[in-house]
Amino acid sequence: MVLKKILVIDDEENILSTLKGVLEDEHFIVETAKSGALGLTKLKKFQPDVVLLDIWMPIEDGVAILEKIKKQNPSTVVVMMSGHATVETAVKTIKMGAFDFLEKPIHFDKLLLLLNHVFTLKDLKDENEYLKQELHEEDFLIGESPAMRKLKKLIEVTAPSNGWVMLQGENGTGKELVARALHRGSPRKKGRFVAVNCAAIPDDLIESELFGHEKGAFTGAHDRKIGKFEQANGGTLFLDEVGDMGLKMQAKILRALQECTIQRVGGDELIDLDLRVIAATNKDLKRAIKEGEFREDLFYRLNVIPIQVAPLRERNQDIHSLIQHFIKRYSAGRPKKMSEKTLELLASYAWPGNVRELKNWVERACILSKTDTIDAIDLEEHESTVVADVFNSEDKTLRAARAIFEKQFITKSLSENGGNISKTATTIGVERSHLHKKMKIYGIDTINSMGGNS
Repeated sequence: MVLKKILVIDDEENILSTLKGVLEDEHFIVETAKSGALGLTKLKKFQPDVVLLDIWMPIEDGVAILEKIKKQNPSTVVVMMSGHATVETAVKTIKMGAFDFLEKPIHFDKLLLLLNHVFTLKDLKDENEYLKQELHEEDFLIGESPAMRKLKKLIEVTAPSNGWVMLQGENGTGKELVARALHRGSPRKKGRFVAVNCAAIPDDLIESELFGHEKGAFTGAHDRKIGKFEQANGGTLFLDEVGDMGLKMQAKILRALQECTIQRVGGDELIDLDLRVIAATNKDLKRAIKEGEFREDLFYRLNVIPIQVAPLRERNQDIHSLIQHFIKRYSAGRPKKMSEKTLELLASYAWPGNVRELKNWVERACILSKTDTIDAIDLEEHESTVVADVFNSEDKTLRAARAIFEKQFITKSLSENGGNISKTATTIGVERSHLHKKMKIYGIDTINSMGGNS
């Protein structure tokens, strides 16, 4: 269960303490403020889901504070409270954006019923936004190539289970979208899908980010924070780029997953976990285990159901469908087409950035193309990628286009792997001898140009 946060603003100490006690008994996280000014300060730091705001307060009344809250954060749910307000005042605050109005003395059953209504509506709104987002996320799952059909079948079979999943694939292939599809098809779909990019969190913050912390746990911990694990309780936790975590954090995550409990930083309470974990990486974790960079026990804990997400170059039959889909989206209002010649050239490109790169390319083409048909000549002056090399080549054959793409792709892969031929061959999925042969054909000298060797 995700804990909800409530801020109570009232100048009466007994009201603050009573409401705090009642609401904490119902497992809400509660902060209080004795004045409107203090309430506005706490609003920024605490970021509550709901504000209970008294109307009659000295210096600035609740109506003035309501106006400031709505300017500061229009989406904040504010419930007004008063024992002396008129109907006109109540109507005025509702028109200003208050969610509802409660008369004092507060009937706690009525308050709890109102809060339940607030959070039910909030959940519906969040679900609506989630579904809108997923309309675009389906982009990455478009296609009927053998690789895509196999992936869709795996999602269909795996989603209804509670089995943990390890997604492996290159950047831009849509691993998070596969994770969301697994969540959407699972019995946990009414719970939250919480995504964590393990590579983007600094080492000194990752424990607080994942497990949360108590107020005062460390310098700067002004309020209690609910971590990603706790937020995902009852739903799905997606650990993206899991191979980029340090060994120290890997050990803590392993313990949490094995014991199905966590402790917030600075806290003593053991919090039970009930969640499904989906991990993803673009690294070869078995190699990382051999090199001492990833824990073998954590790998086998996460790798219950392994799913490989194929790069776009291994399902290039889907490129035409993806292009047409993206054109339809990005040329809305002024429909565009793409010439067959350009389609052929794009289908022959290796797309090292995968579907994400293709989507960005089509969006740019729709914006920059001067006519209703996207053609090579329209894009020459704008392209800085390998596609421009093809469009500007004297040899316009498909064979020449493939050669340009292949040379650029191999050069880029060698650079990314520090010039290491063996590692590059493994990364791009070819035999080392075959890579040597291609390098010789294209005159790629890894030692001179990148300073590496095999």
